Amino acid sequence: MKEKMAEIERLMAPVLDGMQARHLHAVLLACLCETKDVLPEEERRGENLIDAFLSAKRLEGCSERSLGYYSSTLRKFQATVCKRIGAVTTDDIRDYLSDYQHESGASNVTVDNIRRIISSFFAWLEVEDYIYKSPAKRIKKIRATRPVKPVYSDEMLEILRDNCHEIRDLAMVDLLASAGIRVGELVKLNRADVDLEARECIVHGKGSKERKAYFDARAKVHLQAYLESREDEDPALFVSLNRPHARLEVSGVETRLRKLGKLLDMPRVYPHKFRRTLATKAIDKGMPIEQVQVLLGHSKIDTTLCYAMVDQENVKRSHRKYIG
Repeated sequence: MKEKMAEIERLMAPVLDGMQARHLHAVLLACLCETKDVLPEEERRGENLIDAFLSAKRLEGCSERSLGYYSSTLRKFQATVCKRIGAVTTDDIRDYLSDYQHESGASNVTVDNIRRIISSFFAWLEVEDYIYKSPAKRIKKIRATRPVKPVYSDEMLEILRDNCHEIRDLAMVDLLASAGIRVGELVKLNRADVDLEARECIVHGKGSKERKAYFDARAKVHLQAYLESREDEDPALFVSLNRPHARLEVSGVETRLRKLGKLLDMPRVYPHKFRRTLATKAIDKGMPIEQVQVLLGHSKIDTTLCYAMVDQENVKRSHRKYIG
């Protein structure tokens, strides 16, 4: 094999400069000798391609948090496989995913998220003509059992409300419970985004998408009381309790709810649980799944179905009504 490589390099030498000759040598090593050695130039090119991919995803509207996850996932993959991007094979990706799960003990859901990011990267490389064909195409979605995630009962919601000693916290709980918005959307809300009379607000969701969210009469009353109690001029809808009353951060909302849950000896109180509760109740009460999808701001209906866990008793009653 080495003799063949030397012969190819000798025949190509007259038409290649020094950098091209080194590039050819690295390609021959990777393709013919199955080596994982990569020249520094190839390492840099791989980094540049990842940067270009991230820039493309940023233009598509991906959040900085998602971009950070993409970046760390792809750079770890590149450093572990240690091949030039164009020489990565399907087996390389499969081995990486298998080894990652074995060494880290990660769940199937986590490993499939990594597979999805790697697949998206190589699909982009193919579309942009950096590679001929994506090596990730033949790797199927990794199946995972989805546990039934808990929701708040009506009783739990009432207990939470009754123990909110700050009007801000009560308004926050009511808005999360009735609008079903993400905590990231909650903290981005400004006073000007809320129409109390219409009981609706404009939220800025994932991918910089705007949509209308709706809240109930109870949330309206408590939001109005909270806003009337404010003495600051900050445009944010929810601000810290202490001066200078800065906009509330995601961590601030999470910490507040966690402390409230511990005080009440209530299992795991966190913002996203309100969203899942709303989706489940909406479907249980007969709201069409397409409308729930719009309400939650999901681009794919499959995501909505994952959030909404239909109550088994309702399924039983519907079976008797329509079939039995």
